[in-house]
Amino acid sequence: MRFVDASQDAWRAVADGAAPSPAPHSLLTLAQWREARGAWPQDVPVAVAVPNDAAIEELADDLPRIGLVVLHFPKWTDGRAYSQARLLRVRFRYGGAVRATGAVLVDMVPMLVRTGFDEAALRDDQKRETAERALRFFPAHYQADVHEHRPLYARRTAA
Repeated sequence: MRFVDASQDAWRAVADGAAPSPAPHSLLTLAQWREARGAWPQDVPVAVAVPNDAAIEELADDLPRIGLVVLHFPKWTDGRAYSQARLLRVRFRYGGAVRATGAVLVDMVPMLVRTGFDEAALRDDQKRETAERALRFFPAHYQADVHEHRPLYARRTAA
């Protein structure tokens, strides 16, 4: 898991209302991507921010062109972005980066990893060191996830 500091992030958001023009490391909203995708060159890296109430399937055909998908947690109690990340990894076999933004708390970090996120922008009141420590809390999980497709009992039986 990589923890993102907005001041050092290579991806730059294109202002709302601005017509997106192809530039490396542009971070577009889903609406901006809809407008620009037809003219966006294949070789220009792009990131797309997807609201958690959007159907992630809309990006399926574009995923090979997208270097980063940003999924938003408007509140820490709203887990729809977990499902979006899992769909990206499992159903669509997306190999690019998936970032969590918004109300991302330290307590969420282990589940972020298990559902397919590999980057997180923690909420301002959360500490990176605590988040890194949270990743070491559980050496294994009983349930399957995007990294280990078999539940613990199946892994033990196979060993």
